[in-house]
Amino acid sequence: MRITRTAAGRSRRVAVLATTGLTATALLLTGCSSDSDDSDSAGADANGKITLTVADFGQFGYKEAGLFEKYHELHPNITVKEETTAKEEDYYPKLLQQLNAGSGLADVQGLEVGRIKELVDTKADQFADLSKVIDVNEWVSWKAKQATTADGKVIGAGTDIGPMSLCYNTELFKKAGLPTDRKEVAAKISGGWEDYLKLGEEFKKSAPAKTYFMDSASAMFNAVVSSNPKQYYDESGKAIYKDSPSVKQGWNLSAEAADKGLTEGLAQFGDPWKAALRKSTVATVVCPAWMAGQISIAAGDANKGKWDITTAPGSAAANWGGSFLGVPKSGKNVEEAGKLVKWLTAPEQQAAVFKAIGVFPSNKGAYDLADVKGATLPYFSDAPIGQIYADEAKSIPEAVIGPKDAAIKEAISTQINNMEQRGTKPDKAWDAATEKIDKVIG
Repeated sequence: MRITRTAAGRSRRVAVLATTGLTATALLLTGCSSDSDDSDSAGADANGKITLTVADFGQFGYKEAGLFEKYHELHPNITVKEETTAKEEDYYPKLLQQLNAGSGLADVQGLEVGRIKELVDTKADQFADLSKVIDVNEWVSWKAKQATTADGKVIGAGTDIGPMSLCYNTELFKKAGLPTDRKEVAAKISGGWEDYLKLGEEFKKSAPAKTYFMDSASAMFNAVVSSNPKQYYDESGKAIYKDSPSVKQGWNLSAEAADKGLTEGLAQFGDPWKAALRKSTVATVVCPAWMAGQISIAAGDANKGKWDITTAPGSAAANWGGSFLGVPKSGKNVEEAGKLVKWLTAPEQQAAVFKAIGVFPSNKGAYDLADVKGATLPYFSDAPIGQIYADEAKSIPEAVIGPKDAAIKEAISTQINNMEQRGTKPDKAWDAATEKIDKVIG
């Protein structure tokens, strides 16, 4: 989620998880590559020392998990330097400029899921084929396919995914006469997103003044669309967002939420959103795995224990967010960069990042490690997030990813926000969104 993110992607987050089992050091050592002897590299200096640069956006969690320092301990002649851009929407245009120029690229580049299809279709020849370095079968199947070309080339190794849940403020639920137990809440929304809005209407009847059921209808829209295999494009690569059933459902539900006053209409991760969480004016937030960290930071220590996590509405599993690490061919240290990517995305390292900031692993091998399987989140009433997200991850459908997914989401989310904050009528908002999207995708 990797941070600030727009609704087009996921925010990367900082969360400290309570886990059981192996220490981080033990995990990292067991995840060490067998090739401990570093090979000669064209990028080595006169003393045989190599500096690998990693460019990413938001918060990938490697610094927080101490992974670059650990890699240096395991490979003393290699130093890793991270170059981080706060916002992905600033990072990606620069990446495209560098790819077009063939210069200025890092040894390893972070790649956002909302951009991966465009890169696979138009820039694959500028990335090393990681299928020769990693075993794609280690990842959830749909994750690996997102970064794979038609002829089997893999341009990115999966870092994380965003299985969906629902975060809710138990204190506000209690004041509104709603159940607070996570199983009881799950039962109330078991019928799907329509049930979620019904619960919102129940909340509104008895909720404290100046409180709202949800933070953002655009977040709900993203969650609804994410739970469907067909979203903005079909298998042939044709943009179908105007006729997509999942987009229609998400849009109609968002319009209904805005019309009924169930949403505070806040752009996620902005200062008003953070203030609302801190002041407890929002009862629910759609929660891909990376979102919990953002909530805990924004809401602050005063609200610890007042939040909980339950499964997302309905039975359909969903994924929102996730990124990759790619290795540009133009780098001086392509071989060593590939080894670093393999190590960073191994189960033990993904588990260490999950422990550090709550980024959920895309590598299936991490799910049975103690630091993932037994993870709970003290801030969220000790919710068993390892179990919740692992169960969700295993049943997420393979979605069709398009080259302009991120731009489409951003345009639609902007107009949903206008319905919430400005009272823009749904038809007018939809026309404005489609006009913007048509200009972007051509």
